Amino acid sequence: MGTVERRAREREEIRGRILEAARCLFAEEGYDAVTLRRVAEAIEYSPAAIYKYFADKNEMVRALVEDDMAYMLASFQPALAKCSLVDRIRTFGRAYMSIALERPNHYRLMFMTPMPDKAPDEAAQDPNKDSYALFLSCIQECIDAGLFVQEFTDAHLVAQTLWCALHGIAALHITPASEKNVPWRDVQQRTEVMLNVLMRGMLEPTPAAGAAAPSA
Repeated sequence: MGTVERRAREREEIRGRILEAARCLFAEEGYDAVTLRRVAEAIEYSPAAIYKYFADKNEMVRALVEDDMAYMLASFQPALAKCSLVDRIRTFGRAYMSIALERPNHYRLMFMTPMPDKAPDEAAQDPNKDSYALFLSCIQECIDAGLFVQEFTDAHLVAQTLWCALHGIAALHITPASEKNVPWRDVQQRTEVMLNVLMRGMLEPTPAAGAAAPSA
């Protein structure tokens, strides 16, 4: 490995250390409490070294969220490729929950940490670049195929209802302050029950939606 390649690898490794420390601090202490100096202290670097990688805290946060969103999207796409229209929705929900459980600090930063408003992102409309747009496209395909009952024609409403339900399960599970005296059932079991109940209420009861055909 040449000098240029080695330096590039070292720079990427340091950048990764900075981002991982920042992610943990944002999740533990909140957006407002964390400064670049605080991140530098966490990894025993000088603040000046941090500024070589990120101009300010907002740039650091954007890098974190972009990395995490890209990981989330990459996790969804292969899982959905082989599914039927309705199964894609359930598969999406399961994959979403897996990410929340396996990467709780990433999840807290993406969905549970208040941050300044950011400018609209053109990629948010592209299912190949944005996980919400991908989920929305799955919902819209089901609506276009007549799989949902007639009152559910707004893909955003359906997608956001399911997302809110998934987020509620994930947030309660990964929040340390959750009620300790509640005899919580298995989180995967709760996820399946929620998906089944909501989908059963939204889908047309036809064979195309997974219902058994009537006997002769």
